[in-house]
Amino acid sequence: MRLPPLNAVRAFEAVCHHGSILKAAEELNVVRGAVRQQIATLEGRFGRKLFARDGRRLIPTAEASAFAEACGAAFDILQRAARELEGAVPGCIRLGVPSAFAVWWLMPRVADMQTSLGDVVVDIVPMTVVEPLQMHPELDAVIMGGEYRPSAGINAVRFMEDGFGPVATPALAATLSRDPAAMGRLTMLASRSVPKLWDEWFVESGTPPVAFSRRQEFEDLLLALGAARSGLGIALAPRASIEDDLLRGQLVAPTASSPVRPATASAAARRMPSDRVLRPCPAGCTVAGKRAERADFLLLRQNNLHSRRPAAPLKNMGASATGMK
Repeated sequence: MRLPPLNAVRAFEAVCHHGSILKAAEELNVVRGAVRQQIATLEGRFGRKLFARDGRRLIPTAEASAFAEACGAAFDILQRAARELEGAVPGCIRLGVPSAFAVWWLMPRVADMQTSLGDVVVDIVPMTVVEPLQMHPELDAVIMGGEYRPSAGINAVRFMEDGFGPVATPALAATLSRDPAAMGRLTMLASRSVPKLWDEWFVESGTPPVAFSRRQEFEDLLLALGAARSGLGIALAPRASIEDDLLRGQLVAPTASSPVRPATASAAARRMPSDRVLRPCPAGCTVAGKRAERADFLLLRQNNLHSRRPAAPLKNMGASATGMK
């Protein structure tokens, strides 16, 4: 089967993105008539209408939307391949990561990761609000909480089991009773980047909502956890981001019965034109002559994302923590 004309596909993708022939023409630096002609060429090729009009906006049909998503992914791959061929970004992978996760989980593993990659440079981009990779064409991969479903041009894998739980300094935790309601005596430390995190934790952990004496908000979770370490109050923390603090005893659960909300971490990467593809690798597998079990987190040409072991358990979480895997 012959592929449709590239110029027609580019015009179609631009119209889908803007919902307007005029704006698509401005992006492509052509006249509107040229865009209309390219759309007509595609509609004639496929034998169907590709757009419906909603007021002044053109809306792609369901089939056209799926095609547009695939086209966008293909253009991203072509663009990156062209940059690599030109030597603009030789061997560079831009990885978007939640700020707190980047600082406390990823950075201690970067040296090992970079050694495994050899001449491929990883540019770590901290993200206050982590959004799907489709929304960030400037990135090659992202790490984010929860499940990430693969889509056109993007592979995804769940690489780590995690959990969220309340934490505070040992000094603050010592002032509370074993009842979770006692946390209300402390200041709730919240992040504006995940404003519903506490509400979700109460629901998913089965804990009755707590009326806190005070609420203090921070721009992102990184600052909220920093405030918790300084003894300003109690924060909800992803286990992976605070495992070292838990092991050192700098942070603990505020009450012995504090439950933990199960969570996962997923990674998504664009399908590369080279051999850098995203797929899970079982512990102990050999990649480019290296044992994958020697690294906690590998971003490799043959094996982009892998976590060999789960994060450390939430120490001092009491009986409920023993059920965490």
